[in-house]
Amino acid sequence: MTTEQYPTAPAKQKKSGFLSNLLINVVIPAVILSRLSGEDALGPVWAVVVALAFPLLFGVWELKQSGKVNFFSVLGIVSVLLTGGISLLQLDPSYIAIKEALIPGLIGIIVLISQYTPYPFVKKLLINPELLDTEKLHQALAAQNNSAEFDRRMARAGYIVAASFFMSSVLNYVLAKAIVVSQPGTTAYAEELGRMTWLSYPVIVVPSMIMLLGSIWYIFRQIGKLTGQSLEDFILQ
Repeated sequence: MTTEQYPTAPAKQKKSGFLSNLLINVVIPAVILSRLSGEDALGPVWAVVVALAFPLLFGVWELKQSGKVNFFSVLGIVSVLLTGGISLLQLDPSYIAIKEALIPGLIGIIVLISQYTPYPFVKKLLINPELLDTEKLHQALAAQNNSAEFDRRMARAGYIVAASFFMSSVLNYVLAKAIVVSQPGTTAYAEELGRMTWLSYPVIVVPSMIMLLGSIWYIFRQIGKLTGQSLEDFILQ
C-alpha cells in the first residue's frame, strides 16, 4: 500500500509484507529449531544460532528501511529467544507452554489497554492514512452526525481483536502443554516442537485469523453504513 506520489515528493520506502514477516520471524526459526536441532543435523546450539539469525538480520534490514524497529521483527526475536533460552538451559518443558501463551496474551493486553487511550491500536491500524483518505472519512462521518457512533463501533472491533489474541493465548498453552512433554535437549523434544509448530496453523492460526478478518470486515462495512458512501470512495489509489 502506498500513498499517492507527486513528481517532487521523495519515493516512499517499501515495507515488508505480512507474509514475509511471518515467514522470516516465525516459520523459518520454528522449522530450524524443531527439525534441525538433532545431533545428526545442526545440533541444539547451532540450530538456535541459525534460527536467531533470521529475525535478527531481518530486524536490522527493517531498521535500515524504515528507521524504526518493526513490531513483527521484535515479536519474532523475543519468541525465538525465549524458545532458544528454554531449550539451551534445558528448563522444564512446561515453560514452552507458558512462552507460547505469553506473546499473544501480551498483545491482547496491549490492544485492550489501548482501547482506553486516545490512540486505540485497532483504529490506528485500520484507519490508516496510507490506506484511507482519513480527512475525507472524518468529514463524511461528521456530515452524517455519526462520528461518535463510528468510534463506538470501532471500539467494538477493538474488543474483538483483543479477544482473538486471548483465544490464541489459551489455545497456544493447551496445544503446547499437550504436545511438548519431553526434556529439552532430546530428539523427542525437537520432534514435539515441530509437531506443535505445524498443528498451530489449523488449530490456532485459522480461528484467530477468522476473528481478525471478521473485525476488519465489520469496521469497513460500518464505514459504508455510517457515511452513506462506498468504502472505495475513501481508499487511496
